[in-house]
Amino acid sequence: MDERLNRATQALTNFLATPLDTQLQTPREPNILNLFQDVAATVPAYQAFLQEHDINPSSIKTLADFQQLPPITKENYLQKYPISALCRHGKLETCDMIAVSSGSTGKPTFWGRFFSDELQIATRFEQIFHDSFAADTRRTLAVICFTLGTWVGGMYTTNCCRYLAWKGYPLTVVTPGNHKEEIFRVVGEMGKLFDQVVLLGYPPFLKDVIDTGIARGIPWKEYQVKLVMAGEVFSEEWRSLVGERIGAVNPCYDSASLYGTADAGVLGNETPLSICIRRFLGENPEAARKLFGESRLPTLVQYDPQSRFFEVVDNTLLFSGDNGIPLIRYNILDRGGIIGYGEMLEFLAEYNFHPTSELTNVRHLPFVYVFGRSNFTVSYFGANIYPENVTVGLEQPVIQDWVTGKFVLQVLEDTDKNKLLTVVVELAPGVEADSGKKEAIATAILTQLRRLNSEFANYVPPEYQTPQVTLKPMGDVEYFPLGVKHRYTRK
Repeated sequence: MDERLNRATQALTNFLATPLDTQLQTPREPNILNLFQDVAATVPAYQAFLQEHDINPSSIKTLADFQQLPPITKENYLQKYPISALCRHGKLETCDMIAVSSGSTGKPTFWGRFFSDELQIATRFEQIFHDSFAADTRRTLAVICFTLGTWVGGMYTTNCCRYLAWKGYPLTVVTPGNHKEEIFRVVGEMGKLFDQVVLLGYPPFLKDVIDTGIARGIPWKEYQVKLVMAGEVFSEEWRSLVGERIGAVNPCYDSASLYGTADAGVLGNETPLSICIRRFLGENPEAARKLFGESRLPTLVQYDPQSRFFEVVDNTLLFSGDNGIPLIRYNILDRGGIIGYGEMLEFLAEYNFHPTSELTNVRHLPFVYVFGRSNFTVSYFGANIYPENVTVGLEQPVIQDWVTGKFVLQVLEDTDKNKLLTVVVELAPGVEADSGKKEAIATAILTQLRRLNSEFANYVPPEYQTPQVTLKPMGDVEYFPLGVKHRYTRK
């Protein structure tokens, strides 16, 4: 009992007493060796993992030694040992909460965490609320639109926002979850009592809330709405579109996305600087391709190396960090990379772009970019086609008013075994399918695929490039069932 009390008290005292500027001062490399030695000494599952690989913890003395340790994965570590063995001292009770996530298989995974873990993550929320939304001086209503219950996002976000209120932010939290009617009721009755309203949720759901609200006559622009998002990559065209609908005037400061996982909480967050850079790269695909090595635009965030230690092995991200279930060189199978702060600015200067001259609240933190899992692409004539490329086509003027943004990308065969690129698109409420819309959508997708994806433009014969588009009503049971996390590709 004393250990839990001490951990909680010390973590809370440090969080409440440490200004954000102090917390995020020019970062030093974390002492990752201390975390490794602590985990090796206290976590039974990791002790067994090291023994299995004939590794003596005392032999790990340098960062170079650490980077020779075998990575852990869900298969070779998290799913191999009981959840209690993954916790310190083999005791699940060292955690005070269990969250649940469902991976691509749909099988639930359980994660233990403790109060002090959430306080680390609360600093990521503080960055956004302070640096982007000026919520330290504005009365703010935070509306949690993530699903509530055992799932990781809703409760985590709720708790972190409340900790900011404890720290003195004039912030009030309300939790309608993913129930649109409750969101509308809360915003309609409470929104004008605050200087701004922040909606926190998954991007497609927030867009649905905003669009449905507009159809209902909800005056979003009167509420000074800001957005915090997580869970999906979106384009800068999407950000501009949604921002326009809520009356946002400064895209670098009116929204922010989190890079997080159920395994380890939030790993990094968008900042005004990272958004400014990403918008520039979205308009300059050749620069983006040179920087990231791919035609699609990844999530780009800044991270605090004091909180999470990133490495890149074979274009795959590994991270280490302390949690209820601490993780050492964990491979979550996210493709991406890391870029130093100075390195990023030097690259952009080659294109005569100097983003820091346009911004305030610039943090000298490194960047991490994330493409997500490679199995979410489809292969067509040897070209990898990414959902992100199709998304931009659906966000073009006029077309964006016809669709929800959801689609299913597939490669099928006709009766002669010829490959066909197909896109099933979900129509917005009240929109009827017709041949004109279908043709316009196919043309827009084709235009953006050719512009953004050089593999597609060069590998796919011209006569096979135009996608076959099918339009489905909102909530179609086969392609867009309600209440299920959407998948943008099918094999």
